[in-house]
Amino acid sequence: MKNLEMKKSRMKNHKIQSTLSSITPQYSKTLLLLRMSLRHNRGKPPNIYNPDEEERKSKYPIANYVSTQGLSKPLKTFTQTLSSYHIPSSVEEALSDPEWAQAMVCLEDERMLLLQLKSILKFNAAASNKLVSWSQSADCCSWGGVTWDVTGHVVSLDLSSEFISGGFNSSSSIFSLQYLQGLNFANNTFNYSQIPSGFGKLGHLIYLNLSSAGFSGQIPIEISRLAKLFTIDFSFYFPGVPTLKLEKPNLRMLVQNLTELRELYLNGVNVLAQGKEWCQALSSSVPNLQVLTLPSCYLSGPLDSSLQKLRSLSSILLDNNNFSALVPEFLANFFSLTQLQLSSCGLYGTFPEKIFQIPTLQVLDLSNKKLLQGSVPEFPQNGSLGTLVLSDTKFSGKVPNSIGNLKRLTRIDLAGCDFSGAIPNSMAGLTQLV
Repeated sequence: MKNLEMKKSRMKNHKIQSTLSSITPQYSKTLLLLRMSLRHNRGKPPNIYNPDEEERKSKYPIANYVSTQGLSKPLKTFTQTLSSYHIPSSVEEALSDPEWAQAMVCLEDERMLLLQLKSILKFNAAASNKLVSWSQSADCCSWGGVTWDVTGHVVSLDLSSEFISGGFNSSSSIFSLQYLQGLNFANNTFNYSQIPSGFGKLGHLIYLNLSSAGFSGQIPIEISRLAKLFTIDFSFYFPGVPTLKLEKPNLRMLVQNLTELRELYLNGVNVLAQGKEWCQALSSSVPNLQVLTLPSCYLSGPLDSSLQKLRSLSSILLDNNNFSALVPEFLANFFSLTQLQLSSCGLYGTFPEKIFQIPTLQVLDLSNKKLLQGSVPEFPQNGSLGTLVLSDTKFSGKVPNSIGNLKRLTRIDLAGCDFSGAIPNSMAGLTQLV
C-alpha cells in the first residue's frame, strides 16, 4: 500500500514538471515568483473603505467625478433640491431650527409617561419653570428640563429647583423611561423621604444628582446596579436635619459595580467608616475616579495608602472628618490634583512641602487644625495656585518672596498662624487677590 502511494506521488510530480517545462521561460519565471512570494497580510482583515480617508489620500477624489448627468429629469431635480438643504450635525442644532424641530417627534408612550409623572408630583406651580410647560397642547420639544434624542426617547431629565415636595416613589412612571441617561432632582424638598428603590430599573443612567433634594435614610442597594454611572451626587448637609446614610449597603457595596464612576459627591452622607475600610473600598472598585468629595461623612483615619491607586484624582475634599493621623506624604503623588481641602479633619504633624509644589494644584485649604505645623516653600514661576488657606494652624517661618510668582492667586488666608517677618513686597503684584 505504501509503495503504491509513493508511485502515485512520483507520477504527480513528473506531471507538474512536464507542465512547467512547456511554459515559455518568461512566464515560467513569473510563475515561480508568484509561487514563492508570501502574503504580507495573511490573517489580517481587509481595509474598510472610508470615504473621508480616501478623499484625504486620493489625488483625484471621487466626489469630483460624481454627476447627475445620467439621471432622469425628475430624479435630477430631486437630488439637486435635496443637496440644497442643510442637515444639522447635532440634536441641539436641529432643535434650534423650527422645521427640523417639528419633524423630530417625541414617542407618544414616553410623552404620556412624563405627563403621568407631572400629575403625581407635588410641586409649586407658581414657582416652577419646567414642569408647568408640560402639557398635551404644547410641543413636547419645548418641555422644560426634557432632552429627547433623534428617535424620540427621553434621554435626560432636569427637574432641579422645581419646588417639588413629594409624589416620587418606586412605582413612579419615571422608572419606565428605559433610555434615560441623566436625571437631576437637586434642590427640591422631598420632606426627608427615602430614595426610591426603583432606580435599579434605569440601567442606562450615566448622571444622577439628588443633592440637597430633601431625601434621608438608607441609600438603596439598587443604586449599585447602575453600572454605567459616571457621576453620583447625594450631597446634603444641614445641621440638625436627618441625612442620608450608608450602612446596609455600606460604601463598599454601593460602589462594587460602578467601575465607570468618575465623580463621587457624598457631602454630609453618614458613611461612618475607618480609613482602611473606605480607602480600600474606593481603590478596588472605582479605579478611574477623578472627583472624591466626602466632607462631614463621619470618616476616621488614618488615610490608607491604597488610596494612592486612584491615580486620576483631581479633587479631594475631606473636610470636617476626624482622621486623627499624620498627613500622608503620598498625597504629593497625585500629579493631576487641582483641589485639596482638608480643613477641620483632625490631621496633625508636619505638612509635606511637596504637596505645595504639585504643578496642577489650584486650591489648598488646611484651615482649623491647631496641631498641624509646617512652613511655606519657595514657589516656582507661573504656579497654578489660586486659593491658599492656612488659617488657624501652626504654620510658621517667613512667607517667601516667591509667593509673588502665584499670579493666579485670588484668595490667601494666613490668619491665626505663627508666621514671622515682613509681608513680601512681591505680593503687591498679585493683582487677582480679592
